[in-house]
Amino acid sequence: MLDWLSGFYVWSKSLHVIAVITWMAGLFYLPRLFVYHVEQVEPGSTTDVMFQTMERRLLKAIMNPSMIAAWLFGLMLVFTPGIVDWTAVWPYAKGASVVLMTWFHMWLAARRKEFVAGTNALPGKRYRMMNEFPTILMLVIVFAVIVKF
Repeated sequence: MLDWLSGFYVWSKSLHVIAVITWMAGLFYLPRLFVYHVEQVEPGSTTDVMFQTMERRLLKAIMNPSMIAAWLFGLMLVFTPGIVDWTAVWPYAKGASVVLMTWFHMWLAARRKEFVAGTNALPGKRYRMMNEFPTILMLVIVFAVIVKF
């Protein structure tokens, strides 16, 4: 029934990798913007407005479309016959990590809304620590897919 996906495998895989790269770039950069925003910017200043614009555009124009594309092409790969060995651990480790990556994306979106509302309560140190979260998930995903444990 889904055999037609086999003909698109290399395209789905390529587009998935591209979407993941752009999504990850945003997941690494947005928390760093939050660090500078909270530590260097006076709330209500023109610089505050500039940071809010940069954060909004990064999230809405790059991260959201990239996340959707990563999910779309990833699911195409999942449903391509013969690609996923469901008896192994790796697809479940990757799947759980992608769900956590999506949660992190949504957490960042919620923090952006707090900056807009002027209610951010987190210090730069917390954003620095959270900036490591996608790195850990990326390691799990890459090792799961390449090593296929």
